Amino acid sequence: MKRTAWNKFIKARDHYRRTVKELSRSLPKLKNIQQKLVENRAGGKTKGDSGPSYIVETPVVYNSAIDDVTAGDEILLILVADNPGRREQAAENRRYLVGPSGKIAEKFFRNNPELGIDFRKNALILNKTPIHTPRTVELRELCRLEAAAGGRAIAKALEESQRSMAALLLEFHQVFSEAPVWIIGYSEMKKGGIFEVYTETLKNLYKPAERRAGKTPAVKNQMYNQLLLFRHFSMNQFTIDLKQQAMKGETTGEALARIGAAYRQRILEV
Repeated sequence: MKRTAWNKFIKARDHYRRTVKELSRSLPKLKNIQQKLVENRAGGKTKGDSGPSYIVETPVVYNSAIDDVTAGDEILLILVADNPGRREQAAENRRYLVGPSGKIAEKFFRNNPELGIDFRKNALILNKTPIHTPRTVELRELCRLEAAAGGRAIAKALEESQRSMAALLLEFHQVFSEAPVWIIGYSEMKKGGIFEVYTETLKNLYKPAERRAGKTPAVKNQMYNQLLLFRHFSMNQFTIDLKQQAMKGETTGEALARIGAAYRQRILEV
């Protein structure tokens, strides 16, 4: 990285760290409610699949892998996942995509060397919110548990964290302006989804110039065109979808660009 880019990266990283710390301080009861969610899930008291019991160690997770980035590193991809799960919040990790989905992502890039990306060296990983739950869909249950006790702080913080993380994405993207942005898991970004606020914030951040100029939605700036949306890595959804949609004669990169743009249009241009 050139000195100017490095200084911008440090500024964005520090902003991200402060955002997570401030969010964590603003939610003193979050850890207890998360622990109750984990115990209810382990005891079969929540909807969906049950899961293992564990101790919640990091209620709001900063991706410490970003602290390992040096001025000599080359960031070729910015990847946005959903929120930190069980392994991501563990004190021994506190990094994003280190669980089963992360292993699938690593395998994908290892099996597709033509993309030229080492997932653990060349990808900067963010989330749509840093608030932990065992599974992303359980963010709703987390808010429900708090509401049952007469509170709404978590629900409000969840929305605000999405606005903050969308703004941080743009801040990091401005540093690595040549890197595409893969937003993994678009289903909850639709209207009424858990990450609807994230979606609306992205629209406002990435396309303000077009609206001010009165241009049509078909006119896109370069950074907006770099936003590519995909299905989750979990349960090989990403890989299966790519295989099903790939066209004869396309390279992997070409297929990814086409599929990601189509999902972007479906989610962000409605």
